[in-house]
Amino acid sequence: MKVGIIGCGAIAHIITNFAVDGKLGVDLEFFFDRDIERAENLALQVDGTVVIEVKDMLDKVDLVIEAASPQAVKDVVPEVLQKGKDVLIMSIGALMDFELKNKLENIAAENGAKIYAPSGAIVGLDGIKAASIGKIKEASLITRKPPRSLGISADGETILYEGKASKAVKEFPTNINVAAALSIACGKDVDVKIIADPNVNRNVHEVHVIGDSGEFKTITKNVRCSINPKTSVLAAYSAIKLLNSLNENLIVGT
Repeated sequence: MKVGIIGCGAIAHIITNFAVDGKLGVDLEFFFDRDIERAENLALQVDGTVVIEVKDMLDKVDLVIEAASPQAVKDVVPEVLQKGKDVLIMSIGALMDFELKNKLENIAAENGAKIYAPSGAIVGLDGIKAASIGKIKEASLITRKPPRSLGISADGETILYEGKASKAVKEFPTNINVAAALSIACGKDVDVKIIADPNVNRNVHEVHVIGDSGEFKTITKNVRCSINPKTSVLAAYSAIKLLNSLNENLIVGT
């Protein structure tokens, strides 16, 4: 399977490193970024090709990884799907715009394409997806991050947001993909609290879900990417595992 990537930041670096080691399970061949130098630096590692426009890779790939921004999901992903190419979306927060989500699903269906959304920076999403077959009564997320990764300074624990996920992803579009992933898995606009906490050195996500199938509590303490502290290494790993699974004969999990 031939793959291209849009956005050559922290997640793309981790994915490319796995491609160099032959552990990606697909052929990572095309790179696009508005900063051409960033794209060139990654492409050189795998003898890949830099494209000036996304459309230049679409006739040559089977799948495109979006690792750029929520805006890229809105502006670029429709074009990819219209070409009948599968898309792996990292900026899943964009899909909390339900009008956009429905539009992308319709385009994918019309053109025989698939949209993949990795589990990202939390654990337990498979179980929650299974629980959503029944009724989920309550679902909440508490996210704690070092102030720096939220772009602020704070001497003590500071609550930056408390409310629904659909609003949180608009106010913190590059920091709260977890809230979107949880909401989509639950089929419910989950309750979210975002805390800047100088006492933590990792991105911490506490999930609590209650449904007719049981109660779920998870705490994920993520190692932050050295290139971009807003990004958790686990988020990139979830994309890599999803890519691996496309060629696996035994699929574990929902």
